[in-house]
Amino acid sequence: MTRRSEVVERLADVDLFLRCTKRDLRIVARHAERTTIPAGTVVVAQGDAGDAFFLLLSGQATVDRDGVTVAELGPGDFFGELALLDPAPRAATVTVTVPSELAVLGARMFKVLLRELPALSAGMLTSLAQRARQAGAVGHE
Repeated sequence: MTRRSEVVERLADVDLFLRCTKRDLRIVARHAERTTIPAGTVVVAQGDAGDAFFLLLSGQATVDRDGVTVAELGPGDFFGELALLDPAPRAATVTVTVPSELAVLGARMFKVLLRELPALSAGMLTSLAQRARQAGAVGHE
């Protein structure tokens, strides 16, 4: 199983956590549950309510939308970050294709961490703003 220090290193590469200090990342890693998942397991299903963020520590997964594979994920990739803020239905199904290890951070714990770690709030806002800009969702600047 992955050591906490490896989880901290992986979190440092997630845009959501870019503004966090190493100390902040250690706190997040301490609250993320590490779990091993067998090949073929559906981690999240399109249409289900979202309530967690997932970071792929080892292994591989596919992302399918409406039955079509739209992405393949490997170590360091993540998904479900929008569910930390909004429990809207999942936009895709993510299935691990080989035995994989994930770090899972639930929405309830994330909200606690947002209050305790100001850099996490700033990072999330920056990440969302960048995504909106890339998607052309931002109006007049």
